Amino acid sequence: GTLKFGSVNWVLDTVAAEGLDVKEGVGIQRVEVAANQALTVALLAGDVDLVVSDWLWAMRQREEGETFLFAPYSSALGAVMAPAGGVGTVSDLKGRRIGVAGSALDKSWLLLRAHAREAVGGDLANLAEPVYGAPPLLSEQIRLGRIDAVLTYWNFAARLDAAGLRRVGDMAEVVAALGARPAPPLVGFVRRATLPETKAVALARFFRVVAAANTVLAREDSAWERLRPAMQARTEAEFTRLRDYFRAGIPAAWDERHTRAAERLFGILRELGGAALVGERTRFDAALFS
Repeated sequence: GTLKFGSVNWVLDTVAAEGLDVKEGVGIQRVEVAANQALTVALLAGDVDLVVSDWLWAMRQREEGETFLFAPYSSALGAVMAPAGGVGTVSDLKGRRIGVAGSALDKSWLLLRAHAREAVGGDLANLAEPVYGAPPLLSEQIRLGRIDAVLTYWNFAARLDAAGLRRVGDMAEVVAALGARPAPPLVGFVRRATLPETKAVALARFFRVVAAANTVLAREDSAWERLRPAMQARTEAEFTRLRDYFRAGIPAAWDERHTRAAERLFGILRELGGAALVGERTRFDAALFS
């Protein structure tokens, strides 16, 4: 299952163009949907075999009895962006209007609040004026000067970077500063452990294909030329930033260090997001990453 305009399609387009699926002998059928919620519904209903989602959601589902497993897709987490000459550091966010992509329970916002506590002398949720909204709307608001900074997803941060805004804080740096090292990817491929043997074999081949496609995208600029139409970059600078931000988010193989770092993040998110985010009963489950 994929979002119609999601970056997963860039990977799958590269798989097809390079013939990687044919080499591995795996058939990939894309089921495109319009929203993240539709992805998770499709997975829960058994209409698709895997989707890209975050491990916190998958962990909550395991608590409800689902046998989900997680494999990293991207470590790109987004950034705090601001116009040059305005907000320069995280401490400058105090007293400012901050656009936050998503809601008050957005995971990056919770992590930024935890990171900024010492710098601003308290909770940004109280010491600044958060403005929640959809990423495209917030990008327009900061261009118009109606907000002072914006915490947004990596692809929108890349486009703002190309438009001349600067990164005040990268969320990968925030995660590291919170003691979660190496920074564990928050989003990845979620699938059921209980699959027919033929599909389990196909999934193992699929992950090899994705790794091979990421290698191509990391090394070969020509591969990105094929993706220009799908990327919808309006300028050459935007195209370059999207490519570079994607490359920076290609994850390393998950290991025990990532699991320990994920457990630390889970504790921080539970502290600030509470039951509304992680659920009343959900406990950290390292088996998700098996």
